[in-house]
Order: sequence, then C-alpha cells, then structure tokens
Amino acid sequence: MFTGIVTAVGTVREARATAEGLTLKMGARYRGVRRGESIAVDGACLTVERTGSGWFSVHVISTSVERTLFGGYKKSQKVNLERALRLGDRLGGHLVQGHVDGTGRVRSLRPHGDAWLLDLEVPPEVARITITLGSITVDGVSLTVNALPSPGIVQVSLIPFTFQHTTLGQKRPGDGVHLEGDAIGKYVAALLGTRK
Repeated sequence: MFTGIVTAVGTVREARATAEGLTLKMGARYRGVRRGESIAVDGACLTVERTGSGWFSVHVISTSVERTLFGGYKKSQKVNLERALRLGDRLGGHLVQGHVDGTGRVRSLRPHGDAWLLDLEVPPEVARITITLGSITVDGVSLTVNALPSPGIVQVSLIPFTFQHTTLGQKRPGDGVHLEGDAIGKYVAALLGTRK
C-alpha cells in the first residue's frame, strides 16, 4: 500500500528483457532498501530482488509488462519512486494500491496561474470510476481530479512542488502514463456491477 507521495525520482540504469518478463535496475538515493521490499515504480508495486549502493533491481512479470509501459523503458529514463507505507505513517495523498488500471496519454500540459493543468486521455475503465475532486494516481503521483472536460479526458492540476519534484513536469503531449483509479470507485463499480 502506498500514498502517492513520491519520495524520490530514480533513474533507469538497465532495462533487460528476460524469458519471464523484464528486469529493471534503478538508481535511487534510498538507504536501507532490502530484498523483498515493495517499491512503487511509476505507480506500479514491484518487489526488490537485489540491492547495492545507490541502486536496486526489480523483476516485472510478463503480465505486468503487458499492462504497463515498462517494456519501452530505456536507460537514463527518470521514474517516480515511493517506498511502501508503514502503519503509523502519515497518509499525505490517498490510499494507492500500486496496481496499474490502465495507461493513458498526455494531451496537454500548460501553466495556469500558480499551477500547471495536465490533461490526460484515459481508457474507459479508468474514466468510469473517475469523478471531479476525486483521486487519481498518475505515474505514482496522488492527484485530485480538477475537471472532466470531455468523455475520456481527465484534467489534474500540478502544484509547483509536484511539477518540480516528480517526472510529471517533464511530460509532453503524446507521452504515456500509468494510471490507477480511486480504490473506492473501483469497489463501488464492482458492487454495482453484481446487481445487473
């Protein structure tokens, strides 16, 4: 479980396809990372397999490769990182499971007053559980939905800190992102679906 509050921006040191999926070696300024620990990489919960000074590696299974953008990750690419929530930690964002519900695309990123508006094209499974002023996770970042300008489009607002301290400030139109819809919305949709 995570909060969507990015604690480091890491760098892909190696992305190696294997017969079973993909191995990613990440450079990160974390201390005390242990094997078996869960770390969200661009919003996807992954298990640490190996560690070293200033780096850790994770294995992305083939089904996760199919559901995410990890298959296209390259050396030197920047990624948002968050270590798993501990009981008693502050919940600064919202409850994030680290499950990628779908991938989206950046439509636009533009300044608006003291913030930046980020418009995203999202798949139907994410759009149907997204509400104005609800929560959404974009590449591991907990965000509040600012508006739903048109079907399939979700708008979020980035404060200066988020713009500067995550990868979202570097996004360009057409860039892909990992999306996780609000957990409450997913459960409500599933429960309502059983009544039909």
